[in-house]
Amino acid sequence: MVYPLRLILFTVISAIVATAHIPTASAEHSVRVDTAGVPTTVTVRVLSNDAKLLQDPVGGARIEIRHAETGDVLAEGVQTGDSGSTDKIMREPHTRGETIYDVEGAASFQTTLSLNGPTPVVVHAEGPLDYPESMQSASASVTLIPGQDIEGDGLILTLHGYIVEMLSPTENEETADGEMTVRARVRMLCGCPTEPDGLWDANRYDIRAKLIGSKGEVIDEVPMTFTGTTNEYEATVEVPDRGAERIRVTVSDAERVNFGVAEREI
Repeated sequence: MVYPLRLILFTVISAIVATAHIPTASAEHSVRVDTAGVPTTVTVRVLSNDAKLLQDPVGGARIEIRHAETGDVLAEGVQTGDSGSTDKIMREPHTRGETIYDVEGAASFQTTLSLNGPTPVVVHAEGPLDYPESMQSASASVTLIPGQDIEGDGLILTLHGYIVEMLSPTENEETADGEMTVRARVRMLCGCPTEPDGLWDANRYDIRAKLIGSKGEVIDEVPMTFTGTTNEYEATVEVPDRGAERIRVTVSDAERVNFGVAEREI
């Protein structure tokens, strides 16, 4: 008897399928099905040490939340808003658990993460974004629990330093009779003002103009004094005929751990 070719092929294929090993679901061959995570709010605020929140006029602060183990970026963005309440932050005594930063309009970054379980993260902040030469950064690690929202004041990251802007000399400015006037603007990282006897008291700060040589050595340095204009300080330095390459302004408050610097080639 002659069998049709189609029937022969069907029989052969059926035999192969019947004898093949087809894996079934087991501990070794399980398929992980992700379920929807629990929405969890995270609020972050970036603070200028001994001052207020980094606000819009200084560019705010960039914030990134990464998974501490995988390095995956879970959220990123920019803190926006104003610097917060001067009275609450700077003048009034604080008690444990009191709300200090969470007032209407106060700068913050808020995001909602979808979490399936306890999640270790590293939160990184840097700013002020509009002043890259004065930018500082800080990080904190925390384990997030699904459904446990971080709200109110939120997670506070503190940046130490000053915004220091060189006003004079300008680029390639000529010196007169071997002397140069150095003028700088000094503010807190939040943009808050400095002046003698002010809320941010410049009497506490050591502000200096330094003449820097080609090898980084300090050729000369003089203290800078308040000009009478809020935030602005000035000094006159003697510039030698050769060897000086840069002017550096430093601002220090070691007791409160704030430091800042600005430099310019001459």
